[in-house]
Amino acid sequence: MRTFSIEERRRMLVHKHHLRGDADGPERVTKALVALHATDPATVYLSVLARTSTTTIADVASSLYENRTLVRWMAMRRTLFVFPTVDVPAIQGAVSTPLAATLRRQLISRLDRNGSEPALGTDADEWLDIVGADVDAALESAGAATGAQLAAAVPALRTTIHPGSPSEKPQNVTSPLLTVMSTAGRMVRGTPTGPWTSRHHLWEPVDHWWPNGLPLMDPAESQAMLARRWLERYGPATADDLQWWTGWNKTTTRAALSRLPIEEVDLHGVAGIDLRHDASTPDDDAVPEATLLPSLDPTSMGWRDRKWFLGIDPQQIFDPAGNIGPTIWWNGEIIGSWAVARTGEIRTAIAADRGSSAVHQIELAAERLQRRLNGALVTPAIRTPLERSLVN
Repeated sequence: MRTFSIEERRRMLVHKHHLRGDADGPERVTKALVALHATDPATVYLSVLARTSTTTIADVASSLYENRTLVRWMAMRRTLFVFPTVDVPAIQGAVSTPLAATLRRQLISRLDRNGSEPALGTDADEWLDIVGADVDAALESAGAATGAQLAAAVPALRTTIHPGSPSEKPQNVTSPLLTVMSTAGRMVRGTPTGPWTSRHHLWEPVDHWWPNGLPLMDPAESQAMLARRWLERYGPATADDLQWWTGWNKTTTRAALSRLPIEEVDLHGVAGIDLRHDASTPDDDAVPEATLLPSLDPTSMGWRDRKWFLGIDPQQIFDPAGNIGPTIWWNGEIIGSWAVARTGEIRTAIAADRGSSAVHQIELAAERLQRRLNGALVTPAIRTPLERSLVN
C-alpha cells in the first residue's frame, strides 16, 4: 500500500494546481482544477491570475464570452462553476441533469404547496412546460436577455409564489425557473451586464455555445469520467472527499469509482484512494512560492477534509457555513489571508510564522496582484474574520 505524508500531499497540490503560477492561460488553469468556482464572479478571474504570470482580466473574459472555450454552468452541490466548454456534456450527464430534475420537483412542490398569484389554472408540471417553451422562444428571438427582459416578454414569469412560512418572502417564478432551465442545459449564463465582478448577466440560447445542441452522454460513463478527472487533479484523497465535492450519494460515488482503476492508499494514517497509474512525483527541491487565492477557490474548497493543508485556526478564514475566504498559501499550506482595501491596496495578514523568506515572497505576490488588478476594488462574497480585519 502506498503511503502519503502531509508534506507529500502538499507538494503534489502545489504541482497539480499550479500554485507556482506556472500555468499558461485560463483554459489550462480550468482544466488543471476540473472547474473554477463561479458563485462569486471575481473568484474565476482571481483563481486564474494566481496561477499564471501574464494572463490578464481581459484574457479571462475573452475565454468566457468571445472564444467561448470556458462557460459558467450550474453543477456540483448546486453551485455555479466555470468549466472547459468541451467538458460540459460530461458534467451535464454526471451532475447537472439529475440536479435539474431535483430543482424542478422542488419548484413544483412549492407551487402546489404555497399557491401563486395569479393562480396557475392548471397542473404545475404542465404549466412549467408551457412557460418554459415560451421562454425558449423569447430567448431565441432576442438572442440575449436579462431575467427582467425575459419576464417582460413572458409575463407568466412574473407569477408570484406565496410564502410558505412567516419567515419567507414572496418570490417571482423568474429566478427559480430560469435556474431549472439553465441547469437542464436549455440556456447559458452569458456576458455580464456590468464589470467583471458583476453578479448580473445576460441569458443566451444554448446553441450559441453548441450550434447542434448540447451533446448527450451516458450518465454512468459521465460520472466515471468526472470521478477520474477529480482524482487526477485532487488525488490522493478519500471517497468521502469525492462524494462531498460532487454532491453525489454514497451509491453513486461507489458506482463511479467501481469503473476506475482504484487502489487503496494510506493518507498519513487515514484510509484513502488514488488512481493506480497516478505516480506524480513533484520536484522535492522546488523553491516555495507564495500564492494569494480568492474566496471559494477550487483548491481551498476541493476536499471535505481540509485539516492537512491548514496551518492556522480555521475560524479565521472560514465563515459559519464552512465556506472559505481569501487565503495566503505557502508551500501547499494556508498561513494567512489577504484583502483589497478601499484604496485598492492589497493588504496581507500572516497568521503562521514560516520565516522571512515566506514574508518576502508574500509581499512580492501581493504587489504583482495589485498591479494586475489595475485599481479594481474586489470584495469577496465570503467575509471572514481575518479578511475583515484587513479592511476595517
